[in-house]
Amino acid sequence: MYRQHTIGVVVPAYNEEGFVGDVLRTMPEYVDRIYAVDDCSTDGTWDEIRRTAEEINGAEKSVAAVRADEQPAAATDGGPAFDRRVVPIQHETNRGVGGAIKTGYLEALEDKLDITAVMGGDGQMDPDILPRFLDPIVEGEADYTKGNRLVDKEYRDGMSRWRFFGNSVLTFLTKIASGYWKMMDPQNGYTAISRRALENVGIEEMYEYYGYCNDLLVKLNAHGMRIADVPMPAVYGDEESSIDYPSYIWNVSGMLLRNFCWRLKARYLVLDFHPLALFYLLGTAICGVGVAGIVWSLYAWLTLAAPLFVRGSVSALLLVTGCLFVLFAMLFDMQANESMEV
Repeated sequence: MYRQHTIGVVVPAYNEEGFVGDVLRTMPEYVDRIYAVDDCSTDGTWDEIRRTAEEINGAEKSVAAVRADEQPAAATDGGPAFDRRVVPIQHETNRGVGGAIKTGYLEALEDKLDITAVMGGDGQMDPDILPRFLDPIVEGEADYTKGNRLVDKEYRDGMSRWRFFGNSVLTFLTKIASGYWKMMDPQNGYTAISRRALENVGIEEMYEYYGYCNDLLVKLNAHGMRIADVPMPAVYGDEESSIDYPSYIWNVSGMLLRNFCWRLKARYLVLDFHPLALFYLLGTAICGVGVAGIVWSLYAWLTLAAPLFVRGSVSALLLVTGCLFVLFAMLFDMQANESMEV
């Protein structure tokens, strides 16, 4: 336990042979349950998980037996008595990193753990800084914590310029989609979440591929959950990324657009009412009319020799008006979510 809270850690792994075993061995002692999820790897990841699990679980049982002999009447630390510390789980088909984390989250809900963290099986996430993610939840300041590698130049040193640019673009898109406007580095997979948040955000419907973290942020906001960014350095080792970036950017962008529309409907029209949803809708519609008008004005000017000034001016005015409506909607959204970020 950690500060009277039971702790679980989900370790998703896909082709992480040579890394995942060390991740499991270096897990802090206060972690009560480790869900090592092999997402149908094609190398020796599953065998490494099983061997390491047997090693750790066997050692835990031996220590428990010695303590029972030495102090037969002594109570435990107050937490539940788990039959094993490491739970190996294997997917029969590849479901993506989000699918592996979803599997671990559902197991953590079944075990009624107070807080569940996520640490990748590639060894990029320092277990020594896990308390930074747990403390805001334990102290009731946040329901969800996530790493942030962009907050400080020193922390960004391990990140390539191309990766930093892509992350910055997705950060901006995720701010709009999720409503967490102070949040940065949404692609960071080092996270922790409270049981209350897990029970309420509909984990069963979580996006299962890269972009799961962006999807989860939108759901957290729609359900009124508070989040906190945890500064951490970027660390990259010898592992190879399995991300297909063109399809990744396309799929995540489409998912964020759908989630953005869903969040506006769920939070500002169904659960409550706020005019910012109408500002977004009206502003987008006016922008569309303005862009269409500009295109038609240019076409008529070039092909039909029609006057450009009046048509172009009216269309440009509509575009500017639509943009102002959208900016007002963003401002309202920032104000509505100001208290939800630590």
